[in-house]
Amino acid sequence: MDFDKMLIDFGEYGSYQKQLIWLVVLPCVLPCGFHAYNQLFMASIPEHWCKDEYHFNYTSKINQCLDSKNNTCKFWDYDHSRYLSTIVTEWDLVCSKQFYPTFALTIFGVSGLFGMLLFGFIQDGLGRRPAFFIYLFIECIFGIATAFAKDFWTWLIFRIGVGFTVPAILATPNVLPIEFVGPAHRTTCILLTNIAHSIGMVLLSLVLYAFRDWRQLALATSLPFTVYFLYWWSFPESPRWLLACGKFEKAKPILLKMAKVNGKDISLDYMDQLKIKYEEEFKNQKSKTIKKYNVFHLFKTPNLRLKTIAITFIWFVNTTVYVGLSYYAPALSSDEHLNFFLAGAVELPTYIVLWPAMEKFGRKSLLHISMLIGGCACLAATFPILDDRWTLIMFCIGKMGISSSYVILSLFAPELYPTVVRGLGISVSSVAGMIGPVGLPVINYVGMGSQLSLIVMGVLQIIGSLVTLILPETKNCHLPQTLDDGEEYK
Repeated sequence: MDFDKMLIDFGEYGSYQKQLIWLVVLPCVLPCGFHAYNQLFMASIPEHWCKDEYHFNYTSKINQCLDSKNNTCKFWDYDHSRYLSTIVTEWDLVCSKQFYPTFALTIFGVSGLFGMLLFGFIQDGLGRRPAFFIYLFIECIFGIATAFAKDFWTWLIFRIGVGFTVPAILATPNVLPIEFVGPAHRTTCILLTNIAHSIGMVLLSLVLYAFRDWRQLALATSLPFTVYFLYWWSFPESPRWLLACGKFEKAKPILLKMAKVNGKDISLDYMDQLKIKYEEEFKNQKSKTIKKYNVFHLFKTPNLRLKTIAITFIWFVNTTVYVGLSYYAPALSSDEHLNFFLAGAVELPTYIVLWPAMEKFGRKSLLHISMLIGGCACLAATFPILDDRWTLIMFCIGKMGISSSYVILSLFAPELYPTVVRGLGISVSSVAGMIGPVGLPVINYVGMGSQLSLIVMGVLQIIGSLVTLILPETKNCHLPQTLDDGEEYK
């Protein structure tokens, strides 16, 4: 049954969908960004210097590992002008332990790989609603526990728990809106969720500025989200997913409420006829029993296989570059908090242009152009003969380019995957995307620096822009429901 056609009778984008998006979905975007980047500041390394063990005199060498007598330093002091406390200052993670923050950031990313893969099975197996709250519970518990860690290794275990939910917890707010509205309104939904994410980055920068003690920061970025459990009673399951899984009776009350709020007159006789039609069409599908889908179904047929590989590579590029530039932002100048604020704020103007452009030109061409611009800007930022101002300008253009492509991809990818494997497909692509951010901290640590990172990110975007050309346009097209629909969608 074509759910998009059925939505015409219940309301494609009425008061029900608007209330759902503005009051429920958009606030649920915030936890991901808060927990994805707060660790950068919890583990910030301020300027430090050695204390003479015997006389407690400060040596003149900044960020050096030897005392005034050229012995290995045992006592440290730190510049507290920017941070009252970080895990580095509390546990002396410098010199022989200076790799610890980088290691923690890498492990944080690895945990996200496994969390995202499992989330796909939960979202497509149990539903969008329970998947979100399971991960919200995990994120809040470990996020709050982070503030009470007594040593680095305990802190790392708690951060692994938080990382397990990032970026998986963002998948439901991204998928749910486009499954509730008609084709003409999916662009609006995905843009709103991405605007909410950018606003969340700006809000996070304000929280980071206000809380300079890492324990207080851990609580400030975790405790407020416990309020979201109150959404349990107003967070609906996706009727599109329910129907794709053969659960008409569970979808029925959601559809009736949607019709009522949208001012549509739906009789019980209409619902009875709709159920008969639905059951007949469902039985006529090749699979007469409810199938359990797995990763292999994404690669089972030629067309769907090609789209899965292309989407996954593009997602890898987008995640690597977006996270990479966000990681790189604090290093642009000495004011880390201002830099991070700008990295989030610079995304917002892109949506002013992107919103009407996506409605007019579709997804494919804009994704291609955005990645191409972002890639060229990253490469241009590495020109050695130019000054820091040029680097900042190119960084901002590159951030705007990758932000635009990320928005488009967030809409484009779910439209290409069939409903029965949509959550799983997004999960697989997102898992591949997290591989890049895992390696970026290590690249910077070993001394290759931001220049190499920018070159890698630029080249990846240019290659990714070419890969987009093999994908079909999805503007105003009905979402594929079954695997057969996905294979025919070229």
